Amino acid sequence: MTPPSQTTPPQPIDGAALLDQVESFHRRFNVFPREAAYVAVALWDAHAHLIDAFDGTARIAFLSPEPGSGKSRALEIIETLTPRAATTVNASPNALFRLVEAPEGPPTLLFDEIDTVFGPKAGDNEPVRGFLNSGYRRGGKSLRCVGDGSNQTAAWFSSFCAVAMAGLGSLPDTILTRSVIIRMRKRAPNEKVEPYRRRIHEQQGHALRDELAKWADTVRDQIAHAWPAMPDGVSDRPADVWEPLLAVADAAGGDWPERARAACVELIRAATENDETSLGIRLLTDLRDHVFPGADRMPTAAILERLLGMDDAPWADLDGRPLTARLLSRMLSDYVTTDNKPIKPRSIRTNSGVPKGYYAADMTDAWSRYCPPPPTPPATSATSATPQVSATEPVADTTDVADHHRNNTAETHAPA
Repeated sequence: MTPPSQTTPPQPIDGAALLDQVESFHRRFNVFPREAAYVAVALWDAHAHLIDAFDGTARIAFLSPEPGSGKSRALEIIETLTPRAATTVNASPNALFRLVEAPEGPPTLLFDEIDTVFGPKAGDNEPVRGFLNSGYRRGGKSLRCVGDGSNQTAAWFSSFCAVAMAGLGSLPDTILTRSVIIRMRKRAPNEKVEPYRRRIHEQQGHALRDELAKWADTVRDQIAHAWPAMPDGVSDRPADVWEPLLAVADAAGGDWPERARAACVELIRAATENDETSLGIRLLTDLRDHVFPGADRMPTAAILERLLGMDDAPWADLDGRPLTARLLSRMLSDYVTTDNKPIKPRSIRTNSGVPKGYYAADMTDAWSRYCPPPPTPPATSATSATPQVSATEPVADTTDVADHHRNNTAETHAPA
């Protein structure tokens, strides 16, 4: 009698090793501006295979100020690695809704040249913006009329799907806050990549895509019930964006959970620093990281000198003029202290007088609510340049500093 055949159970898939391969595939053809971007993109590719396990999805946006920065190539590589990838340059909202409702399942939507949709020369694209905004959450839907002629009925269309975008300039704030943002730049002469040949490399990407799909099937239940721990200071909308990516990293294991959280903090911080609309948050963050480390209070003149001395900050040129004490006070008054009072300058006793200044304690609530996580390791350059001030020590006299700054400012802006 012939014994029954025995089947060997399939070997478990090493999620960490698979993500390493996905990351390496991107590195062959893409030069990203920072290491954290490779981590985020590999996690995003994997999350697209698990979209049905999440309550929300992270958009990913490749943006640059000039053409030729590798944005479209990044989308090309993502196209080979994600399920049901669909690339578009300019699609109508009705077409997008029907694509998401297709019987084979929601697509991974790749929007190239997104600046033609939202750029300064674009027309009215509020329906597309609505599609992208609502599709960030499971259950996101829009109401549309369907039918022929006068025989119209209202129907709900889902917009929940994974979306990657590439374009020049920026995007509407409502989309930026729902996205992992990667600011691309042109490759330097010493930055080499392998030429991408679709008929050769697409098959290699598809092989990885199929492995990602198999691995996703093994961890879908685990991820659907996961509540990944967020890095300190990451909450609200940034936490919503990164939750699916961190869940993927935790399921993969290896060094991916640690790398994912480091990338999360770095890219959130980079997005905040590049957000021109968040000047108030930039001010709060610079005060926390570059002015007040080691000090519990500081005269306004000393604060201004440190802010104006930051080479990579906007404070020396705000619409052609430097930041002043009056403008500093007005900007900070938009935020409140722990007892819900506007942040205002207060008297600070020094060796030679009582100038106006600010206390770190008045800003701690705003720092915790609005600022991105502090850098890791903490910045030390500003600390070494900033006098240590305790509650029991008198503040050094800064009268000379204030006079020097006023004289320099007056000379700079004196009429010819």
